[in-house]
Amino acid sequence: MTGARILFLSHTHVFGDFRVGSHHYARELAHFSAEVVHLSTPISLAHRLTGRIPRAVSTAVPRHTHRDDDGVTHLVPRTVLPRPWGTFRVARALTRAGIEPRFDAVLIDQPLLWDGSVRGLSDTLVYRPTDLYPDGLKHTLQDRILASADAVVATSGAVLRGLGHLTLPSLVIENGVDLAAFADPPTDADTRPATCVYVGALDARFDWQQLHAWASAHPEARFVIAGPRPTPPAPLPANVELAGPVPYADLPALLRGARVGLLPLSDDPSNAGRSPMKLHEYLAAGLAVVSRETPGIRSDTDAGVHTYASPETADAALAAALRHPSPNLAGRRAAENHTWAAKTGELATFLSGLVAD
Repeated sequence: MTGARILFLSHTHVFGDFRVGSHHYARELAHFSAEVVHLSTPISLAHRLTGRIPRAVSTAVPRHTHRDDDGVTHLVPRTVLPRPWGTFRVARALTRAGIEPRFDAVLIDQPLLWDGSVRGLSDTLVYRPTDLYPDGLKHTLQDRILASADAVVATSGAVLRGLGHLTLPSLVIENGVDLAAFADPPTDADTRPATCVYVGALDARFDWQQLHAWASAHPEARFVIAGPRPTPPAPLPANVELAGPVPYADLPALLRGARVGLLPLSDDPSNAGRSPMKLHEYLAAGLAVVSRETPGIRSDTDAGVHTYASPETADAALAAALRHPSPNLAGRRAAENHTWAAKTGELATFLSGLVAD
């Protein structure tokens, strides 16, 4: 994709605590000498006034284009009304920002960014679903995207199957890990404290009840939960620490102080389609992992991945993860097979075939 112009229309901007797949793809494609623009969901006045987007968050986001150190141009538009309401159009936002609204390929993962101008931005439009949308507004917009798209690149087999029967070229590329962001773990085994850590969103997909059960059963262990606006439904045991949001740059240091990475996924249906980046990031940092089993997360005890299918088996999975040699060097080696550089190469090859056609 050398010299190609690529546009990502993404659900998450790069100026917060989270890093998502589009950020990593944008960086790696820029390293391939592509010209990459990353436009994410607009920040609306309505959301700012109602507090859904805190003032500190909105003020941290540049109002104009920002070119990062990797050469990616980021744009987070401002609107009066949330998407998809109002007069916002992607093509108009690009033009107003001084960006030529014509690209070799457009990849959209945010259904709310769909409007009639998107199809005209490129001859190659790729839908990159990252979640399941079985109903509602995003489902409706997703159908419109699929009716116009040239191809689909899904983050999991479950997400791809959730789209129904497709006649478009399709590919599954699961989320990966920025291996270089995580320093090599120490080589002396069994030195890490019994600290279990979770980093990520604390919404309906997070199982607070399971966390409570683990912490109650293992008072000797420390449980660090890092994520924005934690709202546990009930008081938690004293050995649970709610750390709040952790910037991505500080994530490696947090993980180096732990022994086990947690993925306590709730029974929310959307978890069936998730491809959590944290799985490979935990492994890259030398942690064992305990996770609820999903179609995309299976037990691999040699690599230190221990899964459970029900609350009745969850404690045994955590106990096994705590017993796993630490640092988890086998897990680190497993993570080396899931780098964003390799996944971007696969994506670039797929896009090149589409552009050539």
